Amino acid sequence: MPTDRILLARLRGGFVGATSGAVGIAAHALGGGGLPGQGTAVLLVAAAVVAGTIAASTRIPVVVILAAGQVLGHGTFTLGSGHAHAPSPAMIAAHVAAVGVAALLVSGAERGCRLAVSAVGRLVRNVLTVPAWQVPATVPVPERPDRLRAVVALVGRSVRGPPAVTV
Repeated sequence: MPTDRILLARLRGGFVGATSGAVGIAAHALGGGGLPGQGTAVLLVAAAVVAGTIAASTRIPVVVILAAGQVLGHGTFTLGSGHAHAPSPAMIAAHVAAVGVAALLVSGAERGCRLAVSAVGRLVRNVLTVPAWQVPATVPVPERPDRLRAVVALVGRSVRGPPAVTV
């Protein structure tokens, strides 16, 4: 999986997890259920992490994950309050509306991140592109200077080659 896809999957998971928890609290409070206590908030955070992890690791539609997150969140509110209650029509409507709004927000954020990652990738490639060096077809080799020839002529032998074997 390319790095861009991994990054976008993780962002999607973070968006889904965060909105699942926040929207669950808001929908439950707007539906007349009240705000969570400390223990319930911990359970709700755990439920949001589960929803985010599922969203990051699968391609299940966001609406389905958010709806499951709302059901799981409502279950944590029921556990936290100590009594089971059937959700009122106002609470169900609040949760359904919350799922729709959150799905639109997550999809928009995912699309925006995809565009931003793509733009940054193009920008980095354009800025960091190294210009191709032009190499000549033939490489000029300088001629040996006359002084070196004179030194070789005076010494009588060249210093190039393997060492002489002495017996």
